[in-house]
Amino acid sequence: MHGRRPAAALRPYVSAYTGYRMDAAPRSVHLGVPSPHLTFVLCLDGKVEMLANADPGKPPGEFAAMVAGLHTRPARIAQGDPQTGLQLRLTWRGARALLGVPAGELAGDVVDLEALLGRRAGTLLARLAAAPGWPERFALLDAEFAALAGRGRGAPGVLPEVGYAWDRLEETGGNLRIADLAREVGWSRRYLAEKFRQETGLAPKAAARVMRFERACDLLLGPRRPALARAAGDTGYVDQAHLSRDFRELAGTTATAWLAERRHA
Repeated sequence: MHGRRPAAALRPYVSAYTGYRMDAAPRSVHLGVPSPHLTFVLCLDGKVEMLANADPGKPPGEFAAMVAGLHTRPARIAQGDPQTGLQLRLTWRGARALLGVPAGELAGDVVDLEALLGRRAGTLLARLAAAPGWPERFALLDAEFAALAGRGRGAPGVLPEVGYAWDRLEETGGNLRIADLAREVGWSRRYLAEKFRQETGLAPKAAARVMRFERACDLLLGPRRPALARAAGDTGYVDQAHLSRDFRELAGTTATAWLAERRHA
């Protein structure tokens, strides 16, 4: 694993780059848990095999380069084959700015990058594969995304109220009451939910839930992993049982099993 933050100007669109190499291992299933970030994967060798999307109405498939929209159910991904690639945390603003589509159009689905960027996707993959190392690959991503943002692919259209609402949820770690948020924005809860979902792919309440859940997951994966009850309290859950329920419903497994799978990976 090799990580780096994108160039400062790109951080509203992409919050993290991670380069990875997975060796061959026994066949297994990885559960892709909900997150407030879209998942953007570029495979330098091998492919991502989606066994089941978060939205069961969307077909499975194999992808060399893909973007997965926001979701509130786990996706099922095959693992075991060797693979080298880059995984990025794409924001909903980045979907518009870099890919030219609102994140709402990608919700619950996995979309081939070629369908969004055309032949540019294949060219980017080839250049990344030919680069001599991870620093050069990260620099290539900075240059490519700066060019995409500069071309104006993120045409005006994001309602400022939606951006404000998302930012307020992030500031509070997903712990702001939606009724209070709607009053701050000056919209009804129903209208806020409609416009927010159209742009991001999630309703405000669901977005708050996955923000809180991701914070808890990040704590549990950190070097000073707290007990589950402490992680729940530190991230705004009522109690450990509430966090355990989110693991069952959002990740499709228990916290203990999820941590064991991540440590093994």
